[in-house]
Amino acid sequence: MSLLQQLSKDMVTAMKEKDKATLSVVRMLKAAVQNEQIAVGHDLTPDEENTVLAREYKQRKESLEEFTSAGRQDLIDQTNHELAVVAKYMPEQMSADEVAKVVNETIAQVGAESMKDFGKVMGAIMPKVKGKADGKLVNQTVKDALQAK
Repeated sequence: MSLLQQLSKDMVTAMKEKDKATLSVVRMLKAAVQNEQIAVGHDLTPDEENTVLAREYKQRKESLEEFTSAGRQDLIDQTNHELAVVAKYMPEQMSADEVAKVVNETIAQVGAESMKDFGKVMGAIMPKVKGKADGKLVNQTVKDALQAK
């Protein structure tokens, strides 16, 4: 079942259950996927779908940080619910240990020896972890590993 079909099915379920909060998030996700589909001009591949989901998740994560710093508990609660709904559709996220393992393997593959090779390592690693790991975590793990050399 494609992501669009799953979103449509979940939209109907949310309507039947009169769950307005979940329905709103599912509609936003469906619209984002459809807009991306229109932009690229073909049905999305699973990787492209994951990219859209990761973008939506990241936007909500950034909003959560802003709401937290502003002390807006009402918006924090709403955004946490949205994050939970979006996370349901995303592939399982890698742990910090799994990211560190991939980073170390990639550093060995590209022969990186210092921070000068940061761009080369990031360019090689991001396709491997796209949609499966947070970019900030990958970035920090690569920096730590290269500084330790």
